[in-house]
Amino acid sequence: MDLLQQGGDFFMVGVDPTLLKVPEEKLLKLEKNKKQLIIGVPKEVHLQENRVPLTPGAVGVLVANGHQVIIEHNAGAAALFTDNEYTNNGAIIAYVPEEVYKKANVIVKIAPLDENELALLQEEQIVISAVHLGAVRPDYLKMLLEKNISAFGFEFIQAPDGSIPIMQVMSEIAGITSITIASELLSWQNNGKGMLLGGITGVPPTNVTIIGAGTVGYHACRTAMALGALVKVIDKEVYKLKKLEQHLSGPIYTSISQQDYVAAAVANADVVIGAAYEKGAKAPCVVTEEMVAQMPEGSVIVDVAIDQGGCIETSRLTTFESPTFIKHGVIHFCVPNIPARVPRTASIAISNVLCPMVLKLGESSSFNDLFAKEVTFRTGIYTYHKHVTKRLLASIFNLDYMDIELLYAANL
Repeated sequence: MDLLQQGGDFFMVGVDPTLLKVPEEKLLKLEKNKKQLIIGVPKEVHLQENRVPLTPGAVGVLVANGHQVIIEHNAGAAALFTDNEYTNNGAIIAYVPEEVYKKANVIVKIAPLDENELALLQEEQIVISAVHLGAVRPDYLKMLLEKNISAFGFEFIQAPDGSIPIMQVMSEIAGITSITIASELLSWQNNGKGMLLGGITGVPPTNVTIIGAGTVGYHACRTAMALGALVKVIDKEVYKLKKLEQHLSGPIYTSISQQDYVAAAVANADVVIGAAYEKGAKAPCVVTEEMVAQMPEGSVIVDVAIDQGGCIETSRLTTFESPTFIKHGVIHFCVPNIPARVPRTASIAISNVLCPMVLKLGESSSFNDLFAKEVTFRTGIYTYHKHVTKRLLASIFNLDYMDIELLYAANL
């Protein structure tokens, strides 16, 4: 078949040119029962909050499903997600937070809203964020109720198996990162003992004592063991210690949280990881100042539980800018929100949970339908139809409480 050149293009002689058109992509049709959401992602203003709740990839999925995403300028910058990546996936960039809050019907963020953000909320919006039980204020809840906000909290969102996925994955990151932090602080450059965390041939391993056998403690233990450290785990619950032993192969020492056991383990430790938590309450103080004073000079404490007050008596809040202090010759790292130290990994992990959740929100015909089908939303909501739906929050601030099961059963 002959080719005819015209301008810079070639055509096949005798062939209908319309047959040579490149097929165009067709827009995805939305199912009739789906509704378009306008999802707003404001830039985090909370101190040291470097994470973003939705990655560019997640935004692409939401846009492909017919939703609109408005993200504030540089909201993902600290996690190394650029505005260009978001716009390439269909997001709209807003240059002031007011634009995000005014246009969106769903607000997705990491930290709880501060006073300025609360003022920007529109009536009957949906908010998905952390709650921070230790810092929540009565005026925060009252403002949500006044504006009839349906609010979902990271700390309450449960998977069908009963796990709390966002908190679990953040605890996993915190446990792993606590060991890498301790490894850095043991170095000579950081005034540590000049030791390698772990062990090598012919050199005794470092001693790591972990207070708490929950998710943080488990992943700290697994990481320290992988590096070759000699690990001791202390917890007040025998079943947690048993579970940890069953899941981790290798030399591991466990003990019940009794004062003499704790004192002996801490006194011989090169590293102490504080990971003792009480659900919905202040962390228990397990390691006393007297115990810390017996630790070798240059040893390291990483108090992961500082988010809830800390489980080591000598701990006090520090920041990423000034993360450590020395007391009794022991280096203390007490920065809250350790996952924000690795914001890209943490953002991807959170986005993996939130993106499917927002998709289900768009697929539901009503909140009642959503609550009936999805345990994630039923467990996650804490204010709905001007009611507090979490007994814990209502009891803390002496507010009226209404069970979510009753509210949606009444078809409100």
